[in-house]
Amino acid sequence: MTTTVQPPAPRAFHIMTKPIGPICNLDCKYCFYLEKEKLYPANGDLNAFKMPFDVLENYIRQYIEQQDIPEINFAWQGGEPTLLGLDFFKKVVELQHKYCPPHKKIHNAFQTNGILVDADWAKFFHQHQFLIGLSIDGPRELHDLYRVNKGGKPTFDLVMRGLNLLKEHNAEFNTLTVVHKELAYKPLEVYHFLKEIGSGYIQFIPLVERIGNAGAGGSGTGGTDAPLADPPRLKVLTPYAQVTPWSVEPMQFGTFLCAIFDEWVRHDVGRYFVQLFDVQLGIEMGLPSSLCVFAETCGKGLALEHNGDLYACDHFVYPNFQLGNLMNQTITEMVASPQQTQFGLDKHDTLPKHCLRCEVRRHCNGECPKHRFNLTLDGEPGLNYLCAGYKKFFSHMKPCMRMMADLLRRRRPAADIMPYLAEQDRRPTAPSNLIRPVTTMPNRNDPCPCGSGKKFKKCCAR
Repeated sequence: MTTTVQPPAPRAFHIMTKPIGPICNLDCKYCFYLEKEKLYPANGDLNAFKMPFDVLENYIRQYIEQQDIPEINFAWQGGEPTLLGLDFFKKVVELQHKYCPPHKKIHNAFQTNGILVDADWAKFFHQHQFLIGLSIDGPRELHDLYRVNKGGKPTFDLVMRGLNLLKEHNAEFNTLTVVHKELAYKPLEVYHFLKEIGSGYIQFIPLVERIGNAGAGGSGTGGTDAPLADPPRLKVLTPYAQVTPWSVEPMQFGTFLCAIFDEWVRHDVGRYFVQLFDVQLGIEMGLPSSLCVFAETCGKGLALEHNGDLYACDHFVYPNFQLGNLMNQTITEMVASPQQTQFGLDKHDTLPKHCLRCEVRRHCNGECPKHRFNLTLDGEPGLNYLCAGYKKFFSHMKPCMRMMADLLRRRRPAADIMPYLAEQDRRPTAPSNLIRPVTTMPNRNDPCPCGSGKKFKKCCAR
């Protein structure tokens, strides 16, 4: 008689919780999650999407108990979670206190469009130290292009009202900006706007939305994210024909990142934090990626629907990727299941040979599986749609990332790169838009790499 050996339960995992499923008060044209309402037909009854109390309690208890780490991070998303009302999240905090042992600490992240945020919400967020992720797509004309309400009306003013209340009540927040095609044309305008509204931590999410098999676009309809195990063979000669018109183009996204990086590395290191840049600096330091999309494998970032169904990933909420329900089995059983383990390994194991030979592979690792639907020039499936753009950006950032990593290894702040670059830019021999390919910060008595002939301490180090 043989027995099946289960892999050990993961020490830590992360779940994006959808306590109201896909229900939202906005109708963003590019939203891929609105279609998930079809998975749970409710005949228009929105109450059917509210997470029942027994599911909520079971989830919070398991999530705290089954992770062998000192700090437990809850992430609440939707849809729009504020539609559940403030009392629901007061209950969340109550249950977290009930099940959290003295040696563990609870953190809450809350993603919202900000429309329903009022003074009571803002006070609650501050009191219980919720980190708010505010969805805002830059200045008014870019934000209102796709982020509209159910009546098709613009939402920028309502979002700004919610943001001002968060700031008024000292609720901690960061921003999430979807980089759609029109927004990507204005990188510095978007970046300066986010700084002006007080966002100290900025997330950029590239919009890549595939058109479904029936040719339907909009809201991710028609199988926007194909299963990783069965990538479709798309034509390489028409790389943009299979995505919606509002999806960002690969090289456009790379140019967008390069423009913001050049501004950030000269003026804002240590003052403003861009998630993608922070992650890449960590990778340059030799650390594993802190963001799943750039990690070698995945499978530790799952999605929980309102009824307790657990899915492999937020972007793979399809029947084939459902792992079970937490009311019938434990979360760790599902996270450590052969199905989920293979899902995570597939990210590495299905990389095309083109990627295995790539000089920036360790910075990318094929990025997110949901974007890997193109063919390589050799006709091999699994090439990331954004490959060209990422390759452009990772190559562009490399000299500065190496310098900042070198500074950190010397126990100096990464921000020390800024005066060096400022002096370099002032040199008439230095191209204004090009950073010389210096890979480490010089020692004080080394010749200055700017070419002045002086020692570094007497030149750019000042």
